[in-house]
Formats: sequence, C-alpha cells, structure tokens
Amino acid sequence: MANSKTLWFLIATLLLLQLHFSPTKAAIKGGYWYSDSGLAVADINATLFTHLFCAFADLDNTTYKVTISSSNAAKFSTFTQTVQAKNPSVKTLLSIGGGGGPTLAARFSKMASQAATRKAFIDSSVQLARANNLLGLDLDWEYPSSDADKSNFVALLKEWKAAITQDSTSSGKPRLLLSAAVAGSDQISPLQYYSGPDMANYLDFINLMTYDLFTSDGYPTSTQPPAPLYNPRGMFSVDQGVLTWNRTLGVPLGKLALGLPFYGYKWRLANSNSNGLFSAATAGLGAVGYSQIKAVGATAVYNSTFVTNYCSRGTDWYGYDDVQTVTAKVAYAKRQGLFGYFAWQLGTDNNWALSLAASQAWGA
Repeated sequence: MANSKTLWFLIATLLLLQLHFSPTKAAIKGGYWYSDSGLAVADINATLFTHLFCAFADLDNTTYKVTISSSNAAKFSTFTQTVQAKNPSVKTLLSIGGGGGPTLAARFSKMASQAATRKAFIDSSVQLARANNLLGLDLDWEYPSSDADKSNFVALLKEWKAAITQDSTSSGKPRLLLSAAVAGSDQISPLQYYSGPDMANYLDFINLMTYDLFTSDGYPTSTQPPAPLYNPRGMFSVDQGVLTWNRTLGVPLGKLALGLPFYGYKWRLANSNSNGLFSAATAGLGAVGYSQIKAVGATAVYNSTFVTNYCSRGTDWYGYDDVQTVTAKVAYAKRQGLFGYFAWQLGTDNNWALSLAASQAWGA
C-alpha cells in the first residue's frame, strides 16, 4: 500500500510539473525584431524578454513555401545562438508574413485554400525553423477577410499543430511553439473572420495587434491617441479589443498577449497653441518611431483617461506610448489575466526604455 501511495504521489507531482511548465502557463514578455530596422541582433537586450520573434520569413507566390531571403539568411540562422548568449532561456520564433498589404493577404488566402498548398507552407516552415535553430513559428497573416478565409485559417492551424507534434515525436526535440499575430480590433480588420475557440485550441498563444487604432493617415484633421487603452468617447480602444476577443470570440484571456506599439503618429497642428488631444490638424504625417519622437526633445504629456502620451514642438504633434503608457498597459494585461505582452518593434525603442518599463511592470 505504501508503494502504491508513493507511485500515485510521483504521478501527481509529474502532472503538476507538466502543467506548470506548459507553454500556455508561463507568461510572455515578447518583442519582434524586424530585420530591416537597423538594429543588429547582437545589440538586442535579450534579458528583458522571454520570447523574441525573428521577422519576417516570406511566402513564395508560386510554391507557397516559406522562404528566407538571401539578405536575411545569415542573421536568421544565428538569431537564437546570438540572443541566447545574453539570455539562455529566451524562446525564439520565426515570424512569417507581416504587413504586406492586399497582395500578401491574397497570397496567404490562396495558400490556405487548398490542402496541398497548406502542406507546402507547413512542411517548409517546420524545416526552416529546425534548420535555423528557432524554437517556434508565428503566423502574421494580415488579414483573413472572408468566411472562406476563416474556415481555411482553422484548417491551416489544425494541420500545422499536427505537423509540429509529429515533428517533435520523430525528432525527439521539444515541440515547436505556435503563435499568430492578429488584428486587435474591428477598427483594424473585421474580427468576425477569426474563429476564436479553434485558434485557442491550436495555438500556444495569440498576439493581439492592439495598435494603429487611430492613425494620422486615417484621422488627418485632428490629433488622436493612436492606441488608447480606454476610450470614453465610446469608440475603439485596446480594452475593447481584448474584451471582444475574450467575450465575443471566446478566447480565454490566458491565451492572449497584448500588443505594445514602440512608435506613434505625427500630425501638423492648425494652431501650435492648441496642442492637446483632439486638437485641429491640417495634415497627418505618418508613423514615427519612439526613439525619433524622443529625439525631438519635447516634454511628454500623459493622459490617464485614455492612457496615452503626446508631445508637441511648434506645429509638430506626436501621439504615442511612452513609459507611463506602457507601464499602465502592462499592468492592465497582468490584472486582466492575459498571457503577457509583446512589442512591435524593438528597433524603434530608445535605449531600451520601453522594453525595461514593460518588463518591470510585469515583474518576474
């Protein structure tokens, strides 16, 4: 009887350890490294992250295989080795796709529409991840936009999950992580074309791109908070996006990672003396990296109602996330029980100020 009790105790302990170390139980402090950002892989402060995304691999428009450009081959092949030199426990994922507009979105749609092209995509992605010593795969299809896309997206994830499970069994290596970056709000792309429960089932976690809610291109006549955590005006917000994914699409909060924009948007004010939120503007001047905004030397103003920062110099006005906003958003993510957060993208941080603030706000 004593031996039986000991055996059951050992089994229970192993099960608890397995749950504790499951990919969906640990938090993510994530960041995307973009190969064209100018930030060298060796300069990434990997100690501030648990997961780093190597962006982007490409989707061939004829074979539908995942490829890595010749200009990125050397950087991608040593990515894991380089960042793990500073943080041996950091997980690295190969991110596929990105913001390629309608042309790339149509390519993803066509790839996902047939079993043969899905298989070409999946098999090549697994091969590339293993060949380059990356520990996971991240799908950045921007964005599924039809009922057919919605169904095919699920088929892709189901077959992908089966493939990486089989790969782990045959290779004896830990299973590759599987994640996806998705629209964080209906303001960005209709969320009705995502199947939440299926995504939660097949993915280890889901990165919500909760930014670009109010861009200077889309709202050129008045200054805006580009990615407000809350919106008392009843319009789109980060919180609204999170709750839609959870309550409407049915994804558990613990599967969601909150997106942090390490950039903002610039407007030209109509009157330099009228320089608050929603002030009149004469032009939207596009996206600007956080480090560029800080180089302007203007004093940051924090608005705790919308949870956003802004600053101005003359008629130049910037809406963005500074340290105060990032800290508040990460605290929100932790309070809500989210899986964690991720940043787009590391090359626009300013001496790691935002990355450090986010890491400290989440804690150990």
